[in-house]
Amino acid sequence: MTAELWPYALLLLVGFLPNEIWRWLGIVLARGLDETAPVVVWVRAVATAVLGGVIARIVLVPPGALASVPMAVRLGALALGFAGFLLVRRSPFAGIAIAEAALLIGASLFG
Repeated sequence: MTAELWPYALLLLVGFLPNEIWRWLGIVLARGLDETAPVVVWVRAVATAVLGGVIARIVLVPPGALASVPMAVRLGALALGFAGFLLVRRSPFAGIAIAEAALLIGASLFG
C-alpha cells in the first residue's frame, strides 16, 4: 500500500508545501498593510492582469483536450462565468462553477 501512495507524498512534498510556505509568509507580512496604499493597489492590478492573461491564453489557445471544444463554446462559457460572477455578489466560486457547467454542457452538445 505504501508503494501506491508515494506519488501523492511526493506531490505533497514538492508541489504543495513549497507554495504553501510562501502563501503563509505573504499572509503574515501583509497583515499590517493598508489596502489602499499605492504599492498594494499596483500589486493587485498586476496579479489581476496576469490571471486575465492566463485565462485568455487557455480560452484562445487551449491545451490538451480543451482544444477539441469549439471556440464559441469556450467563449460562451467565459461570458456566462463572468455574468455569474457579477450576478452572485462578485463571487469567484459562482463564476467558476457557472463557467465550468457551461463548458461541460457545451462540450457534450457541440464537442
